[in-house]
Amino acid sequence: MIFSSLDLAPEIQQALDACGYSQMTPIQQQAIIPARRGKDLLANAQTGTGKTAAFAVPVLQQMHDRPSSTSAGSPRALILTPTRELAEQLSETISRYARYLPFSVTAFYGGVKISAQQKKIKAGIDILVSTPGRLLEHLVQCNINLASVEFVVLDEADRMLDMGFIADVQALLQMTPAKRQTLLFSATMSQAVKELANKLLKNHDVISVAKQNAIADTIEHVLYPVEERRKAELFVDLIDEQNWFKVLVFTSTKAQADTLMLNLKKAQIKTALCHSDKSQGTRRRAIADFKADKVQVLIATEVAARGLDIQGLEYVVNYNLPYLAEDYVHRVGRAGRAGSKGHAISLVSREEERSLASIERLIGTRIKRVKMPGYEVGDRDAIFKNIEKHARPARKNKASQTQIIKNSTTAGKNK
Repeated sequence: MIFSSLDLAPEIQQALDACGYSQMTPIQQQAIIPARRGKDLLANAQTGTGKTAAFAVPVLQQMHDRPSSTSAGSPRALILTPTRELAEQLSETISRYARYLPFSVTAFYGGVKISAQQKKIKAGIDILVSTPGRLLEHLVQCNINLASVEFVVLDEADRMLDMGFIADVQALLQMTPAKRQTLLFSATMSQAVKELANKLLKNHDVISVAKQNAIADTIEHVLYPVEERRKAELFVDLIDEQNWFKVLVFTSTKAQADTLMLNLKKAQIKTALCHSDKSQGTRRRAIADFKADKVQVLIATEVAARGLDIQGLEYVVNYNLPYLAEDYVHRVGRAGRAGSKGHAISLVSREEERSLASIERLIGTRIKRVKMPGYEVGDRDAIFKNIEKHARPARKNKASQTQIIKNSTTAGKNK
């Protein structure tokens, strides 16, 4: 099905043409028409399936069909999302769809001065993309009014549940009109997501275009067994030997990210860092430089696992496996987007074998093992046998030493 068959406003169709959109993805085919008619939706769609257009296009079309003047502090559409990066990404994408329409699109998130956002509010906002926490700050300061909101979108609703934002979301929605359209998008369809939908949506349709925790068929998965202490060394060798240019690498902690950054700098590999200890400006520049091919490697923690849309990204590396198996799906979903080929590479130590088993159960397949010469990890049974072999003489020697001490003590007494 093609976008031109939807009879969209010429301004929207022109923008989609400029973006190179012709054929609709499955989620777009199923969501755009009912959403355009004003239906509430619960939509289950994996990352990278085109879900931003699936909710943005029908919202823009309805706003076009029912024109209203922009007023200071009173947005018509509210899009809530869990992270700063995703808020910025959504704002940029929706702005491209609205480029020929008289609508202003703005993103609010923490980590930047609130005063700059206050100026944007006074200038007038039609579509507001925000994280829940920052929007609550504006409401407390009476900077914004949600009484005129006609459309609410909850993007990455499952992630907001995981991060504990749902109480804030519910508080925010109570400040919007009861007569509104609400679209809830989630990468997973858990019982918690369904219960949330039943609380927030009215007579909603349910759309699901992919099985839960599915990964694009275009992604190739491999893992390299390696000792934890040698991961940085192996990563550098893989970059050199396999000529990886644009690599997004995930660590589990900020400390691991910082350490890896130092190792890559020593190897003279241009690298940028993206984690929560970095300022929003620094994170924004890191992502922009990576997208513009100014740096070869972008190191990120889980904060960047969702929402980043990086064209031409082929390689995602799990320097450390995620604590939650579901996060593996979201991490590797950065590659192989929109049908392109991608590679998911994991560096796996002995300590991570339990996490690996959980991931393989979740995705329903065994990940291919590749043994890198020079980085072999010893056989587990052989390691234990070797430990026992060396442990026995140690115990024997300790017993002998004890007997010698006893003998020496007895001899001393006899003297």
